[in-house]
Amino acid sequence: MTKESLPVRGNKSFEDLKKINEHGAEYWSARDLQPLLGYGQWRRFEDAIKRAITSCKQSGNEPDHHFADAGKPITGGKGAVQIAQDYHLSRFACYLIAQNGDPRKPEIAHAQKYFAIQARRQELSDTLAADVERLEMRKQTSEEFKALSGAAREAGVQDRMFGVFHDAGYKGLYGGLGREAIKERKGIPQKEQLMDRMDTTELAANQFRMTQTRDKLAREQVNNQQQAIRTHEQVGKEVREAIKRIGGTPPENIPPAEHISQVEKRIKTTPPKLELEEKDAKGLIGPTEDE
Repeated sequence: MTKESLPVRGNKSFEDLKKINEHGAEYWSARDLQPLLGYGQWRRFEDAIKRAITSCKQSGNEPDHHFADAGKPITGGKGAVQIAQDYHLSRFACYLIAQNGDPRKPEIAHAQKYFAIQARRQELSDTLAADVERLEMRKQTSEEFKALSGAAREAGVQDRMFGVFHDAGYKGLYGGLGREAIKERKGIPQKEQLMDRMDTTELAANQFRMTQTRDKLAREQVNNQQQAIRTHEQVGKEVREAIKRIGGTPPENIPPAEHISQVEKRIKTTPPKLELEEKDAKGLIGPTEDE
């Protein structure tokens, strides 16, 4: 695992925030982790922590080994020090919090992907690891699609023109092919959603297209329907050119992937392997004296 694999706030990354307790075990302060995972309010972050504690119980692991109540001194504006509620978290606890966080937050989405493919979580086969990564990417792309729709509305796109707006992005990225034409080229049934048949690489390209379009609409303060549509298509073309420059496969030439519902079903029916190695299961307790 690299420090660059999780979001960085200031000069601090996830691994930089790690501390060692009196038992010699690594831990993270929930208060330190809160901004790294994109939460502005402690109340909402604590909700994710409580859901993670429930998940810990359900996975057959002891919550007290991974979540410890703690107090963190907070200095107020006039220098007064108050003890704010905090938790000391094991690495496994941090993983569970990411899994139970708000997936609309890019920091949470990034953290979910980071932890989902780590061997520390479970011994995943290469196939299952790829399934988990693709499913997470599909969820993120769905959230980004909703966010882009909101940005388009703010930029002046009327509801009846949303199909045209979104198709413009596809046409830019897929060399002039709209959504239905892409389906026809790839042999995807018309009743199926296109993104449900995209592999991880294709999903990532489309997610990048959408995030860059959303940012560009806001940055340039677009407030005209036709300009918003042109902007989406132009961003799609720029992403396509970037793929060409690095020698990637044009997205229209990527074969359709297995339907995402089958991937999700396979993940759900695969027996969970959250039985941690002994040293990880002990979490905040750390190694025993005998070890």
